Amino acid sequence: MIWCVEDDASIRDIEVYALKSTGFEARGFEDGSSFFEALKDEIPRLVILDVMLPGDDGTQILKKMKENVKYADIPVIMATAKGNEYDKVQSLDLGADDYLVKPFGMMEMVSRVKAVLRRCSPKQEKEKMQIRDLMVNLEERTVYINKDVVSLTYKEFELLKLFVQNPKMVFTREQIYSNIWGSDFIGETRTVDMHVRTLRQKLGEYGNIIKTVRNVGYRLEINQ
Repeated sequence: MIWCVEDDASIRDIEVYALKSTGFEARGFEDGSSFFEALKDEIPRLVILDVMLPGDDGTQILKKMKENVKYADIPVIMATAKGNEYDKVQSLDLGADDYLVKPFGMMEMVSRVKAVLRRCSPKQEKEKMQIRDLMVNLEERTVYINKDVVSLTYKEFELLKLFVQNPKMVFTREQIYSNIWGSDFIGETRTVDMHVRTLRQKLGEYGNIIKTVRNVGYRLEINQ
């Protein structure tokens, strides 16, 4: 089920119709209140969320979703105003998986929905990694050092997960941005570097397993 949160009834109806005509189940909501009420009974596969909404706007709704453990993993595509770079960056930093720039075509919307669903589909993966006293459990999304919990944000864990699943592989900042934020690289490296820095700090003495590859990016280097 794909949910469309859009206050313009004509646009909402077209989105729902386009999704249904391409084989998806779809449902529309006019505001955050009706959307969150419906979430109590059903969890959608993906949400298309407009930024400009009455009451809580799209970024506020997105933030509430990511702060709630029950809704944090629902993929979200934000619909932003043309040329509003701030909305795009803010949405991606809050955890959106992709964005559409209004006005957008329905075929583009369906294509992006399919792409995000492919990226977010469950994969067979190594579930655990242990380096001396550092334990990373990908299935449980937990990290421990000396049996003490390491509290990571959603993006920090996704970053660590990317490295753990691909040890010794060098990732450029562009590749990291695309994998973690789910969008084409937009030329801003500070977000990637900031998340790597905070992840290293939280891992303490184990932060040095994330190596900087000069003029390229980062890799995970394990010497057990």
